[in-house]
Amino acid sequence: MNKGQMVGARLPLGLVRDLELIEEVEQADRSSTVRRLLAKAVHDWKLEYYARQYGDGKLTMARAARDAGVSLWEMMEYARAKKVTAQYDLEDLRQDLGTISERAARAQM
Repeated sequence: MNKGQMVGARLPLGLVRDLELIEEVEQADRSSTVRRLLAKAVHDWKLEYYARQYGDGKLTMARAARDAGVSLWEMMEYARAKKVTAQYDLEDLRQDLGTISERAARAQM
């Protein structure tokens, strides 16, 4: 069994009421609800952060996707939707093509 770390937080009453509504609608307990919402928030934060790193020219698109834990296509779509300025040069293209080739080869195995 995977043991996690207990985390506590004091929440504003309005947020607690929102949690109670979600728990009722989703028929889930507080702990499961908070874990699910926090996981989504962290996923969204990572997408935003690594897309911004890419937009600032600090990472390639492939590296931003990998660090965010998403597919290259998902990161590309996110960056496009958020109008992140492309920082794409020939080296980026080579890296992305290499990543695509590796994944295609693994998928055929």
